[in-house]
Amino acid sequence: MTIQQFLVYLSLCAVCVLSKPTDKKDRVHHDPQLSDKVHDDAQNFEYDHDAFLGADEAKTFDQLTPEESKERLGKIVSKIDEDKDGFVTVEELRDWIKFAQKRWIYEDVERQWKGHDLNEDGLISWEEYKNATYGYILDDPDPDDGFNYKQMMMRDERRFKMADKDGDLIATKEEFTAFLHPEEYDYMKDIVVQETMEDIDKNRDGVIDLEEYIGDMYSHDGDADEPEWVKTEREQFVEFRDKNRDGKMDKEETKDWILPSDYDHAEAEARHLVYESDQNKDGKLTKEEIVDKYDLFVGSQATDFGEALVRHDEF
Repeated sequence: MTIQQFLVYLSLCAVCVLSKPTDKKDRVHHDPQLSDKVHDDAQNFEYDHDAFLGADEAKTFDQLTPEESKERLGKIVSKIDEDKDGFVTVEELRDWIKFAQKRWIYEDVERQWKGHDLNEDGLISWEEYKNATYGYILDDPDPDDGFNYKQMMMRDERRFKMADKDGDLIATKEEFTAFLHPEEYDYMKDIVVQETMEDIDKNRDGVIDLEEYIGDMYSHDGDADEPEWVKTEREQFVEFRDKNRDGKMDKEETKDWILPSDYDHAEAEARHLVYESDQNKDGKLTKEEIVDKYDLFVGSQATDFGEALVRHDEF
C-alpha cells in the first residue's frame, strides 16, 4: 500500500468503526470483463465495440457516418501496428485491447506523474518520489496519528527498486506504472504476494493460517455467529487454498489465491476479430481488412478517438 492508498484508507476508518463489515474484502486480482454485453455477433457487435475501445469510450458513439468511422478507425490501426510492418497481428491486437480495458491505470499514472516528477525531466527518481510523498511527514518524528510512516516508506522503496529494472533508482513512466500497479506486471508479482502476506501474517511466521486468512476479511466484534460467506471462506481455505493440507498458506499457495491464472479474454477476442476480418486467411490483418469490417470493430457511431491515441502514444 502506497501513501496515497493509505490516505484513502484513513478516510474510510470512521465508517469502519461504526459498523461491522458484512462484505468480503477481495484481495484477488482478476482481469476485468471486456464487456457486460452478450457476445452474439448474430445479433449485434456491441461486445466487440466494448472490447476494442473500452466500454466508456464505446458509449459515446452516436454521430459518425460510416465514412467518418472508417477514417478514424484507420488512425487507430496505425497505432495498433507497433512494429510498423503494415500488418496487425493477434498479439498487437491483444495488447491494444488490454490497453483499452485498463485505460484508468494510465490515467492514474499520469495524474501522479505530474506530482512526482519534480524537476520535469521525464523521469522520477526515488529521491523525488520520497520527497514528494514523505518529505513533510518525515520531518515530524512523532506524528499525531502514531502511524509508522518510516516503515511504509521502506516498503515503498523496496517496491520502487523492484519496479526499477536497470537498478539506477530512476523510474521511466513504464517502471513507475509497475510501481503503482504491480499486479499488472509479471516481474512484479512476487512483491504483490510478499506485501499481501505481510499484511495478513499477524504473527510473522512467514505463512498465513486459517484465522489470519479469515481475520483479514472479517472481524467478529464479539459475535458468535458468522455470516454464511465467512463459513464458505473457511471451507475454501481448507479445500482449495491450503493445497498441501498443512493448515496454512505458503508463498506459492498465496500466489495461486491472489493472482489466479485467468482465461485470457483479450487474446480470445483478438483471435476472434482476426478470424472474422482476415480475408486472405494469412493470420494477420491489413488496415484495409480492418476498415472493411469497421462495423465489427467500431460501428458507424461517434467517438473521440483522439484522446485514446494520445494516451497510447504516451505509454
